[in-house]
Amino acid sequence: MTAYESGFEFTQHQGAWDIRMWWPSGPVTGGPQRITIEKAEDAPARDVARGISTTVLRRLDLPAAVKAAEEAGPSLEEGAREITQMVEEAGATAKRLLELEGVSAPYLVMLSAVYVQMATIGARRPIDWLARLIERRPETVRDHLKKARRDGLLSSMAGKAGGELTEKAQAVLDSTSG
Repeated sequence: MTAYESGFEFTQHQGAWDIRMWWPSGPVTGGPQRITIEKAEDAPARDVARGISTTVLRRLDLPAAVKAAEEAGPSLEEGAREITQMVEEAGATAKRLLELEGVSAPYLVMLSAVYVQMATIGARRPIDWLARLIERRPETVRDHLKKARRDGLLSSMAGKAGGELTEKAQAVLDSTSG
């Protein structure tokens, strides 16, 4: 496993091919986000000329790669701590906005931004985590996120947690930061 482009790369050798799998820094929540297959340095020309076969792909050991990524050590743990700290700080900001302004556009944008980040890192039960951060019930957080979607601040993803902040949400962020 090697550090690579703000993440970690694990390489497996299969026949004439090196298979590189990449994960971003932070908690490993599943398989790699990028796989690259290239000829190995010592690959016989005749094997390379045949190209990548389905046999090479079937021999790819994803469970071993995921396990290696999970066991990568302090670097991944440190990344997870940093991300968790950023989420916690943003959640505290959302809580302050709720206390000061009620269910305002800036609050809904901040709540949505934290929610999107949680979904991006693969957080389990992001609604429950958000509820803890803003000291409200999970049902309340769900209602607030629904309002953010209705108000055009947060897009939806069918059947999945998350979404994206809209241009309207970005305009709210720009107007509050300036």
